[in-house]
Amino acid sequence: MKNITDSFVSVGHWPSAGSFEFNTDILATNPINLSVVLGVLIFFGKGVLNDLLDKRKQRILSTIRNSEELRRGAIEQLERARVRLRKVEIEADEYRTNGYSEIEREKGNLINATCNSLKRLENYKNETIFFEKQRAINQVRQQVLQQALQRALGTLNSCLNSELHFRTISANIGILGSVEEITD
Repeated sequence: MKNITDSFVSVGHWPSAGSFEFNTDILATNPINLSVVLGVLIFFGKGVLNDLLDKRKQRILSTIRNSEELRRGAIEQLERARVRLRKVEIEADEYRTNGYSEIEREKGNLINATCNSLKRLENYKNETIFFEKQRAINQVRQQVLQQALQRALGTLNSCLNSELHFRTISANIGILGSVEEITD
C-alpha cells in the first residue's frame, strides 16, 4: 500500500518526459478543469436543457390555454346564470303580481259570498218572523174563536130550552136539505 500512495505523491516529482506531465498546482488547474467541465456540459447538455425548457414552456402554455378556456367557460356559465336569474326574477314578479291579484280576487269573492249569505240570512229571518207572526195571529184567532164559541154555547144553553133547541135543529136540517136539492 505504501508503494501506491508513494507513487501518487511522487507524481509531482517525475522528471518530464517531454510530452505529458501533471500539474499539481491547485490554483492553476481549477479554472482550467472547471472550464473544461463547463464546456462539456454546455456542449452535451445544451440539447437536453433546451428540450427540458421547451417541454416546460409547452406545459406552461398548455396550462395557460386551459385556464383561458376554463375562464371563458366560467364567463359563459356566469352569463347563463345571470340570464336565468333575470328570468326567475321576472317570473317571481309575475307570481307576486298574480298572487296579489289572486288575493284581491279571493277577497272580493269572499266579501260577495259573505254579503250573499247575510242577505239570505236576513230573508230567512224575515220569513221566520212572518211565519211566527202568522202562527201567533192564528193561535190568537183560534183562542178568540174558541172563547167566542164557548160564550155563544154558554149563552145559547142558558137561553134556549129544549123545545127552542129542537126547532132550531129542525130549521137547520131543513136548510141543509134544501141546499142539497139545489146542488143535485
